[in-house]
Amino acid sequence: MNAGADARPVTRGRVQPGAAVDGRSTRWDEHRAARRAELIRAASKAVHRGGPGVSMDEIAAASGTSKSIIYRYFDDKTGLQVALGAAVVGQMHDALTQAAEAAETPKRALRAMVGVYLEMIESSPNVYYFVTRTSAVAGTEEPAAQLAASGPATNGAAANRAPLAAFLDSVIELVAEPFARVTDVSAADAAAWAAGAVGFVRGAGEWWLAHRDRPDVPDREQLTERVAAWLWAGPVGVLSHSPAARTPDDRRAPTGARRDAARPDLDRPLHRAATLDLKETS
Repeated sequence: MNAGADARPVTRGRVQPGAAVDGRSTRWDEHRAARRAELIRAASKAVHRGGPGVSMDEIAAASGTSKSIIYRYFDDKTGLQVALGAAVVGQMHDALTQAAEAAETPKRALRAMVGVYLEMIESSPNVYYFVTRTSAVAGTEEPAAQLAASGPATNGAAANRAPLAAFLDSVIELVAEPFARVTDVSAADAAAWAAGAVGFVRGAGEWWLAHRDRPDVPDREQLTERVAAWLWAGPVGVLSHSPAARTPDDRRAPTGARRDAARPDLDRPLHRAATLDLKETS
């Protein structure tokens, strides 16, 4: 697409109150949104191929346009990074939500979310690192707590400035829900456990990305099972007052509290395969 195609059409005259809206303005808005999405997809491919340190020249080349055109839509590189970060974490949140909602039990919901997360970061490590290690995207200047404190009126704008911080807050809520369903704890305790669980999964996943080629490192499915078991068996066994939380494979639970009723185990495959569609296709 050339520069002329990105130029906004000129409209003359002033719209009077009650007058019909000029369709050209609506068409421009739609064009601009579609063009932004196209540039974000091109940027993601450039990051996937070139790594988190990809330059704007490389992104422009991948987009088939110039930097000046990209700057019309994103102002600067930080604006493009934030937009790409918002797209990626939005996709990850949708996949995690679907995995949790499709699971038959709280325990399987936790396992499904761990599995989807590991699968998605493995599909494009460069895009994942670009999103999580870019300060404007990660929210180092806009902490998650500050986003939450800003209230609903301004949360949308704040989330756009720090999409990863807002994403982590939303995932903490998502993870806390199945935990709270099987434990007799306060909402604050559930949230504290979920925040720790999210950090643990993220840390384990990033360690695994850096070491997964070693012969002694578990594969993704094995790590999924282990991380889910480690997270579930400890706090659920300690804090739960509900028999539903004591399943035969919770080895730390007292024998008298275990249930022998048939329940779905963690060995079944995920309900859906989730990968970043930002991955390069060849």
